[in-house]
Amino acid sequence: MILQKYKIVFGGTMGAGKTEAIKSLSEVSVLSTEALNTDQDAHTKALTTVGIDYGEIKLEDGVVVGLYGTPGQDRFDFIWSVICKGAIGAIVLIDHSRKNALDDLKFYLESFKAHVGNIIVGITHVDENPESLLKIYRDFSEMENYHLPIFAVDARKKDDVLLVVEALIARAEIEMS
Repeated sequence: MILQKYKIVFGGTMGAGKTEAIKSLSEVSVLSTEALNTDQDAHTKALTTVGIDYGEIKLEDGVVVGLYGTPGQDRFDFIWSVICKGAIGAIVLIDHSRKNALDDLKFYLESFKAHVGNIIVGITHVDENPESLLKIYRDFSEMENYHLPIFAVDARKKDDVLLVVEALIARAEIEMS
């Protein structure tokens, strides 16, 4: 079993970039459980995560952070609690290009807050629908009393993903002190 001081979970919609985010950050070869996507109605991508993706990074102080990716389809929700066990938090990625992105956000926040208390939201694919900006997510978060940090994230860009990871760790350290 892999043990670290920090364990961070990436959850959210299929196609939002969970596997890509882990690949962009990981300093080790990513263990990926991608298989052929048989749910073309949910997303047209060729491969999708069906188990757990795993990567890791080492912080400046030498602490290893385990990065765990969940499958996005809700039929795999039974595994989310297992993956979240012992995590300092979750980064919920939402695909902004989807028509029901706010419904997705509500579903994944409700699902993951049952397993972890520390959640940060990353909105991906913002470039595909630039007319509708992050304000809709912030307004939704306030209206629903979530009050969560929300970032625009390009999962392919290490600096974008690292910023969200650092924010999650900072929130966890504040809660622990």
